[in-house]
Amino acid sequence: MSQLSSNELLNITGGGIGKGIALGLVAFGILVIGIIDGYLRPSACNK
Repeated sequence: MSQLSSNELLNITGGGIGKGIALGLVAFGILVIGIIDGYLRPSACNK
């Protein structure tokens, strides 16, 4: 196994932040759709 140089360590990128933002936007969209749907078509709880 070889060690990475300092320059190689600085060039490592993750890329996880973009996926996290996209997932957050999708979750927020689903939440907004659910709120609008619940307001426009309220249904009683089934017991």
